[in-house]
Amino acid sequence: MKKAKLRTIRKQKGYSQQQVADVIPTEVSNYSRKENGYIKITKNEWEKIARFFNVPVEEIYEADYSVHISNEISGENIHAYISQLEKENIALLKKIEILKNIINH
Repeated sequence: MKKAKLRTIRKQKGYSQQQVADVIPTEVSNYSRKENGYIKITKNEWEKIARFFNVPVEEIYEADYSVHISNEISGENIHAYISQLEKENIALLKKIEILKNIINH
């Protein structure tokens, strides 16, 4: 679930995703996935972000919901979702290989 309140406050205050990622700390791509609801934002991260924005956590917090695939989802949507996940997996595997190479050198 996208974090609309978080994104709105971030933009209103004039901060980039990179600036918020630095506060957590995490990579900007990881923060983007958090803001887009693909990765859970931890309680500690919510608190750090709220302090950075100088707002109460309640002003930016939005709960995470598990992704449930029901029979109501059409086959076409499921295939598109699977394709998206496969692309993300390939990108992550490439990053893992790069990191392994860095460690081994």
